[in-house]
Amino acid sequence: MASFYCPVSCSIRCCSNRDNLDDPNKQKMNSVKIHGTSAMSAANLDLLSQTAGATTALTSVASVPENGHITKEQLRQNIPTKKQSVDPYRQGLIIEGGVGYRQTVVTRSYEVGPDKTATLESILNLLQETALNHVWVSGLLGNGFGATHGMMRNNLIWVVTRMQAQLDQYPIWGEVIEIDTWVGESGKNGMRRDWLIRSHATGQIFARATSTWVMMNQQTRRLSKMPEEVRAEISPWFIEKQAIKENVPEKIVKLDDKAKYVKSNLKPKRSDLDMNHHVNNVKYVKWMLEAVPDQFLESYQLSSIILEYRRECRSSDIVQSLCELDEATILKGGQQQLNEINLLNGFSLASGILDNHVLLGSFHKETLGYTHLLQVKGNRKYEEIVRGSTRWRPKHSAISFTS
Repeated sequence: MASFYCPVSCSIRCCSNRDNLDDPNKQKMNSVKIHGTSAMSAANLDLLSQTAGATTALTSVASVPENGHITKEQLRQNIPTKKQSVDPYRQGLIIEGGVGYRQTVVTRSYEVGPDKTATLESILNLLQETALNHVWVSGLLGNGFGATHGMMRNNLIWVVTRMQAQLDQYPIWGEVIEIDTWVGESGKNGMRRDWLIRSHATGQIFARATSTWVMMNQQTRRLSKMPEEVRAEISPWFIEKQAIKENVPEKIVKLDDKAKYVKSNLKPKRSDLDMNHHVNNVKYVKWMLEAVPDQFLESYQLSSIILEYRRECRSSDIVQSLCELDEATILKGGQQQLNEINLLNGFSLASGILDNHVLLGSFHKETLGYTHLLQVKGNRKYEEIVRGSTRWRPKHSAISFTS
């Protein structure tokens, strides 16, 4: 379950329309071009070159019960029980000596915002999807949300404890991108998963991300040690490469009720729940950004995000989102800038930075930061769900807020 960047340029064109099976001209579209050296054999390339052949090959390794009966759900999902080198329907392939996964995707219209660039939500969804597809082609996937066969037998699921993403550039509408993902060890009972997103046309790295995962018992909702049978399943896929090197993890301070920006009464919907029956991680990010002022979002673009997950959110919880402008990022310009802003501002930078619209644009064109907190009201006090830290860069060189 691991992959990383290698100097191999791949161009994948797949057509999953079943009407193409009998059309030899359309079958020619299902081809792969490789420039350089690849560990993929000619037999594996043949899987991608003919859709009909790929369908037969994948079906032959689908999970078949001992009684020989395949349910309609198993037939429709067709989860492989053996490692696949190529996944023609998802435009994915195993790379880097058989432990990495790369998926080629097109940035679609519903994944971009008004500026025609991919939204943060879309990017995070793509990271999640490629991670699941990596487990899919590995042959380790049980009938669960990324859970292996050993995890299913022990009633375990994956939960993320920390995630970090750095976004240097956002994909634009219609752009083809490649997403590499791989896994590594994280302590005795955890797993690290990393990603790289690059332009298919230029090879430029757009984004990097890393995350830490542990196991939780699906019934008791308590964290669990990693069983040896699960370790035996996933450890052969572990590598040491890191997308983001972080010697000392950034500590995120806890906000209190005095935070300037608060968004209350955020309620999970049924559509927010994933297959593990808890609120999807991407929804947490949407709630966090709900508290960021609209005026700021119009002029700044998120460049990095760190999330520390404290507990899961239940469907009956009512969530409160808090955020505060990080004064440390405002002071980055030095003491002279601080004196100039204080002279005009006359009060706290964090409380007045957006109330004096032009100040932010006039005196600071560097990265700014916010500290975030999602919490729910417990029996006696608020309980943390996620702590977050975001960094933002100007969309344009000249920043001017309007009322």
